[in-house]
Amino acid sequence: MKKALILAAFAFMPIFFTPTISEAKVYISYYNKDSQTHKFKVRIGGTDKEVEFDNSRTSSVTIQGGGDVCVIETKCGKVEVKDGAKIEIKDGCIKIM
Repeated sequence: MKKALILAAFAFMPIFFTPTISEAKVYISYYNKDSQTHKFKVRIGGTDKEVEFDNSRTSSVTIQGGGDVCVIETKCGKVEVKDGAKIEIKDGCIKIM
């Protein structure tokens, strides 16, 4: 009986000691007022990516990476955007709502 309990305890140990992996991402809701689609360079968790914001619409985008904050480069400068942000794009510039 004692041996069975010890074996059962070892069987469940990986469940308790397995590290969980949290997904780092930035979810952005946006309204693009421009009639053109914009592709912006985005830096998240030390990695550069390119993200597309479709023209003349309200939508959302999720940027996968190593953090919950990203920096988006536009012609008007760099904008720091946090997870869950709502932004507006007008004349190729980003404004946080």
